[in-house]
Amino acid sequence: MAQTDEKTELPSEYKKQKAREEGNVGKSQEVTGFLALFVGFGIIFLLLPYLGRKIENLFVYAMNFNLNDFNDTGALNLAIFIITESIIIVAPIFLALLVAGIAGNILQFGFLITIKTIIPKFSKINIITGLKNVISLRKLLDGFLITLKVSIALSLGFFIFAGFLKELPNIAFLNIFYQLIWLKDKALILGSILLILFFFMAALDFYIRRRQYITNLKMTKQEVKDEYKQLQGNPQIRARIRQTMRKMSSRKMLSNVAKATVVITNPTHYAVAIKFVLNEDIAPIVLAKGTDLLAIRIKEIAREHNIPIREHPQLARELYRLTEIDQYIPQELFRAVAKVLQTTEEIASQFQ
Repeated sequence: MAQTDEKTELPSEYKKQKAREEGNVGKSQEVTGFLALFVGFGIIFLLLPYLGRKIENLFVYAMNFNLNDFNDTGALNLAIFIITESIIIVAPIFLALLVAGIAGNILQFGFLITIKTIIPKFSKINIITGLKNVISLRKLLDGFLITLKVSIALSLGFFIFAGFLKELPNIAFLNIFYQLIWLKDKALILGSILLILFFFMAALDFYIRRRQYITNLKMTKQEVKDEYKQLQGNPQIRARIRQTMRKMSSRKMLSNVAKATVVITNPTHYAVAIKFVLNEDIAPIVLAKGTDLLAIRIKEIAREHNIPIREHPQLARELYRLTEIDQYIPQELFRAVAKVLQTTEEIASQFQ
């Protein structure tokens, strides 16, 4: 017999939302790291001429600095210049990595701001629990995966680099300009291959983390029952559910207005969309009804689809009061609706 506390049920949307509010989301640091590495690698190669000029200017300025001016003022000016130029060189790369890090998280779990993850919880300060977390099976598995990924990356990088070394005897006879071009091309090849490797590693890690996240949030059958009872008894949740159902119902209802034969209004506060097709419908059917803003919207849709709008205040109020959506109109209103629908003797005869 299965244990009642066995977590066999997938987490509900409510539990995942509560976990999200606590800052507990399924994410992979490998994905964020890969995106940052990809953007950083790309921005460096994109700005390589600009960075080269900046570094060259910095080097020339330092080499041409007059040692006779090396006093307090001169040293301060030199320090300010070096710091300013260094910030200008590093700033584009830093900003690109910052944006990549934020984007990597947003792509995984959406936009989320919470301070609950940084609020200290003194109940978690437990030496025994801390030791268990350090030497847990999950930590050992994470350590093994990190070691495996680093070993694979280093081995692949060394294998590719060893292939490049065979070209060095020929490259040594070239001038410095062509040597730098060769070095740039080889760095681009090496970086691209490693990025492809890191991409697959990040995809695998993301899959593993998502499975762990879902597994950790799994619920017992009793938890599912308790949550259902809680939600059913929560007035705010019930109100939210009713509001969502009303919105869905309104959207479906408004989409049916385009099929209407006529819209009957009072003319400002009520609107009822009626459908009747000769030899197809046994009686007029109410497709949509509404008051105030909803009535205005029904009339707007009717005008968009060239559906006739007829003003009959008393009939509009009675139809709104006595009918339901997707139901036939009551028999006592047949004659009044027939007068509205009467465009041919055949349609009118259906209500005699």
